[in-house]
Amino acid sequence: MNAKIAVAQIDSAVGHLDKNISRHVTYIKKAIAKKADIIVFPELSLTGYSIKDLNWDLALRALPQKSFTELLKLSKQITIIAGGVEEGENFGIYNSAFVFEDGAVYSAHRKIYPPTYGMFEEMRYFSSGKNVQCFNSKHGKLGILICEDLWHLSLPYILAHDDADVIIGIAASPTRVSGSSEELANATINHEQHRVYARLLSSYVVWSNRVGFEDGVNFWGGSHIVDPSGHSIAKGKYFEEDLIVADIQENEIRRARRFSRHFIDDTSEFTIHQLKNSLKRRDK
Repeated sequence: MNAKIAVAQIDSAVGHLDKNISRHVTYIKKAIAKKADIIVFPELSLTGYSIKDLNWDLALRALPQKSFTELLKLSKQITIIAGGVEEGENFGIYNSAFVFEDGAVYSAHRKIYPPTYGMFEEMRYFSSGKNVQCFNSKHGKLGILICEDLWHLSLPYILAHDDADVIIGIAASPTRVSGSSEELANATINHEQHRVYARLLSSYVVWSNRVGFEDGVNFWGGSHIVDPSGHSIAKGKYFEEDLIVADIQENEIRRARRFSRHFIDDTSEFTIHQLKNSLKRRDK
């Protein structure tokens, strides 16, 4: 896979689908001007994060429809990944990632682990996704995870073994201030985590985090793109809307996996076997 990928960290307005789509269009056109092949927006970028009981009104099927007209048109020039509220076939409501490509739209991932602890209450409003796998875009095999999903190490591992060239995370990570460091504590933690995933899985990790305020909660941005050796090759500003761009190069994946063979030599069958044994012991 060789492609130029853009990450747009934007401030979304709660419940204003049309306003948010207009914001997407602005950044999509900027990415096209930079000759990007793919653009990635944050979690729930189409709707805002703290939507609560608005979820029914904002839920959309992953089908061509009037609301998507402009995005579908632009998707003939660039592949668009955006976060939104999806109504499933069973009428469940999901925190999902929509992909717009070549005039079509589909659901690429439903959040597996909607958090309900601390300030989070997503399980009150969303159902859990039941599947994680990469998908074939016209640029290569991509995998998407949504925010909390990236804190469950099995999910990026599964995507890498499903041959994803790029693991994409979309997030609405709130700011948490702690300690005396000038560096944001959650920025340090998240960035370290993504570099570790990139190194261990010998894959690109692309992460889009939103900015702005909702209900007194601040989102810090700091989106970044990490190469398969764990180096951050592009990083967004803190607390401001931004657009970052970097090249995804197949040869960098090849180089990382040949110079350090831990991922190539990883045996997923062994892992599955050991997990089954562990579950049997736990059930005794």
